[in-house]
Amino acid sequence: MVDKFLFGGMPYLFIMTAIVGSIWRYRSSAYTWSSQSSQFVENKTLFWGSFPWHYGIIVVLLGHIWGLIIPSTMLWWNSVPARLYLLELTALACGFLATFGLLGLIYRRITNSRVKALTTSWDVLLLIVLLIQVVTGLGNAIAYRWGSNWYAAAAVPWMRSIFSLNPNVDYVSNLPLITKVHIFNAMIF
Repeated sequence: MVDKFLFGGMPYLFIMTAIVGSIWRYRSSAYTWSSQSSQFVENKTLFWGSFPWHYGIIVVLLGHIWGLIIPSTMLWWNSVPARLYLLELTALACGFLATFGLLGLIYRRITNSRVKALTTSWDVLLLIVLLIQVVTGLGNAIAYRWGSNWYAAAAVPWMRSIFSLNPNVDYVSNLPLITKVHIFNAMIF
C-alpha cells in the first residue's frame, strides 16, 4: 500500500509540481533562476569540491541515462563478467569521487564565513538532497552488487511504466529499502 502511494502516485504529484512550479516561478520571478556565485569569494576549496563532484556525478548520471534509454545494451554489456566488473568498479569509483567532491563543497559552505553569508536555505536543502542521493547510491553499490543489472531490469521498467501513465509498482516493491530511498529521493530532486 505504501509502495503504491510512493511509487505509483507520488511521481505524478512531483511531475505536476515541477511543471506548475517552473511556470509559476518563471512568470513571477524570471530573473531568480540562478544562484549567487560564490566562486569569486573563495576559489581554492571550490576547486577541490567542484572538480571531483562534477566529473564523478557526470559519469554516474551518464550510466543512469544509458540504462534508461537502452537498457538492453546495458544487460548485453553486463553479460560478460569482465565488462560487468569494469562497469561496476568505474561507477563505484565515480560515486566515491562525487561524494568526496560534494563533501568538499559542503565543508566549504560550513567553514568559510563569506561563502556562508551567501548560502540560502535552498542551497542547504539542495546539498542535503544531493548528499542523501550519493550516499544511498554508494550504499546500493556496496551492499547490493550488480546494480546495473537490476537497474536495467527493475527500475527502468518502473520508470517507463510511469511515463506511459500505467505505473507498475511491482517492479520496485521488492527492491531493498536503501534502493527505494534512492529512487524516492531522486524524485524529490
